[in-house]
Amino acid sequence: MTENTHTTGTTIESGEDFTTSEGLRALLHRLHTEPGGWEHDPTAAGLMEFACEKYAPLARKHGLDPWEAASAAFDVMRTEAARTAVDPWAVVTHAVRITCIFEERAQGLLCSVHQARRPHVSAFHDPERFSDRDNPLTDYHPAFQVTDDARDDSSASARACTSADSAVEDAIALFILLDWPPAVARAGIEHVCGALTKTGTRQATHEALRRDKHARALLDIPGRSWTALLTALLGNSHPAYAATTAGRGVLLRLLIGESLPVLLRDDDLVLAVSLAAPMHRDHRGPAHRGDRR
Repeated sequence: MTENTHTTGTTIESGEDFTTSEGLRALLHRLHTEPGGWEHDPTAAGLMEFACEKYAPLARKHGLDPWEAASAAFDVMRTEAARTAVDPWAVVTHAVRITCIFEERAQGLLCSVHQARRPHVSAFHDPERFSDRDNPLTDYHPAFQVTDDARDDSSASARACTSADSAVEDAIALFILLDWPPAVARAGIEHVCGALTKTGTRQATHEALRRDKHARALLDIPGRSWTALLTALLGNSHPAYAATTAGRGVLLRLLIGESLPVLLRDDDLVLAVSLAAPMHRDHRGPAHRGDRR
């Protein structure tokens, strides 16, 4: 309240209404022509307080102090572009918005604002700690993998096929160990793997199969069990889970080297798969039919 009263009072006493485009343009011309105008003119102080108040929401949106936005506004107001613009406030607002964006980007990239304004620098993502992820970065990032350039392509392809087949069999074994009927587990997982080879991505496969009621009817799997099967095999498609075990899914975890005993120690996975086993839904069905007979 003190700042608002002071700003209004300064505007009235000086006779200059810098809240309008015409008033701001006239004030900027006067402050530019007068020696020491920005340092000693009380209207300049009121203008900066008004700018701080005006751009405070924009500064908070980007995690900055309101006076940082006012400082950016001060730099723009001293330029010829602001003094000669048709709408000086529009020029100032646009420049402050851009400055706030790159100030926030610079804080995320741990660099200067000047560097953050360069496209080849701002294209990078914010730094991450190794501890922010469930698995060490060295376990899956290509930059930390060592490959043999002189390898035999045919043998590499054979190993890849063997690894994929092994991952499918381990996934089937996992579901069978968690109370899924063997025939249902094998049919469902093989159908998912077949769809995955056609679409090429886990997210696209998850979306396509989640809506494929025809396939679910042919496999005779309840809706809840079908959804749990897709999520367990392909992972949670939400971007927030992309770097976690829940986001990778059983198939990818098996392919990157995790073993069946390791998966069985994942309490969340074991609970989700076992509770979604089809026999849980039909557990009392045969008994009721027997009673009626």
